[in-house]
Amino acid sequence: MKSTGIIRRVDELGRVVIPIEIRNQFNIVEKDPIEIYVQGSTIVLKKFEPNCIFCGNNESLLSYQDKLICPDCARKIGALERK
Repeated sequence: MKSTGIIRRVDELGRVVIPIEIRNQFNIVEKDPIEIYVQGSTIVLKKFEPNCIFCGNNESLLSYQDKLICPDCARKIGALERK
């Protein structure tokens, strides 16, 4: 990981402000969802990107009953035979 040299304090409600320079760099705007990961003693923030529920692909997603599926998985599902 690369240090930015920026330090922020946690406020009384547990919030941390992400500096505008970093938000611009990662195209994060107000109301964007952010995922929180933990790696050992490290907290990682990542802009949320929706993925296919089967393979994790995040391109050209289709919505089916409030679930996201990529075209490749949709084709595979459509090719399944009933037993």
